[in-house]
Amino acid sequence: QVQLMESGGGSVQAGGSLRLSCAVSGYIIDTYCMSWFRQAPGKEYEAVANIFSGGGGIKYADSVRDRFTASRDNAKNTLYLQMDSLKPEDTAVYYCAARRGDWCGFSHTAYSYWGQGTQVTVSS
Repeated sequence: QVQLMESGGGSVQAGGSLRLSCAVSGYIIDTYCMSWFRQAPGKEYEAVANIFSGGGGIKYADSVRDRFTASRDNAKNTLYLQMDSLKPEDTAVYYCAARRGDWCGFSHTAYSYWGQGTQVTVSS
């Protein structure tokens, strides 16, 4: 059974940092496309970062590039999202998601497995 569980959310002031974790069970994360998404109240899902399987690289959304860093610890089967220079517009529920197959992109409907989400609130 595939399970994803996020942690590390919280409240910070603008300019601060948070580190999210996504612990995965039921499969080996290096064999799947892993991604971070977020959803602000009343808005659609927004892709944050894709981590390609097999060391294929990481792709970031323009809104977070140079501020957020996604990574994967294969030994711990855990995904991370280091968020620096946070802005109020980063406030959202953050999700990790996974899908099998070669495609690894920003369309949230293509992902089969999701965590429960963790709230990130950035105050000005």
